[in-house]
Amino acid sequence: MARRRLGQHFLGDPAWRDKIARLLTADPAGAGGVWIEIGAGHGEMTALLAKHAGRVVAVELDRLLLPGLRKLAEALGNVTVAAGDVLSLDLPALAAGRAYRVYGNIPYYITSPIVHHLFFSGAPPQAAFLVMQLEVAERLAAPPGGRDYGYLSAFTQFHARAEIMLRIPPGAFRPPPKVDSALVALRAPGAGAGLGVADEAAFADFLKVCFSQKRKTLRNNLRTLAPDRRARALLEECGIRPDARAEQLTLAEMARLFSRIRREANSH
Repeated sequence: MARRRLGQHFLGDPAWRDKIARLLTADPAGAGGVWIEIGAGHGEMTALLAKHAGRVVAVELDRLLLPGLRKLAEALGNVTVAAGDVLSLDLPALAAGRAYRVYGNIPYYITSPIVHHLFFSGAPPQAAFLVMQLEVAERLAAPPGGRDYGYLSAFTQFHARAEIMLRIPPGAFRPPPKVDSALVALRAPGAGAGLGVADEAAFADFLKVCFSQKRKTLRNNLRTLAPDRRARALLEECGIRPDARAEQLTLAEMARLFSRIRREANSH
């Protein structure tokens, strides 16, 4: 039985589970390796992953589901159960220092914290395959220039290439959510790999400032970092229009502006 306070919507339809498992295991790079599953639930997807993986770490917060998962792990032999909140767990340690991939049918209300945790975990996954609300999936994969492009889009695409692999109807879940869902692939590396950003955490904070008020111009949002006249000059120095909005900039332009502002701040 799903517990609403935990945001549980189990993939109850075997056909949809099989379809997702085929997509996850089609890439030879994922065969025989380590998979970390976020929110293993009753273990149906755990068992499907275990057929192809060298090892599966099944993460589950709901203590009522742990006995069943541990029994399944004992039967499968290549599954380890990790009890707890994924946001408090050291993912590279769970993978024992090996390269790993992530799968999760994640609670919609903590999608953003989970995405941040994946890429600020010290050793990020080679790829993450996440079932999430379709609206959020579209934001993760949105290109610059559109209304769906925002902070979470820029942060995600800096770290990984985002692709919507599958749209999933509410009826695939028990209980059915009120919204459509999607399976999203986040494959490293992202666009940030070639941009020369040395401090990724500081760049994420910079992106938050840039997107803090989407209806305002970028110049207006930058006032917390530089006076308006200087912000305008910095934009012009980077070849960015003074009336540009954050969603109109590419990550390369964002990185160039970030580097220029940091250099100026460090020189004072």
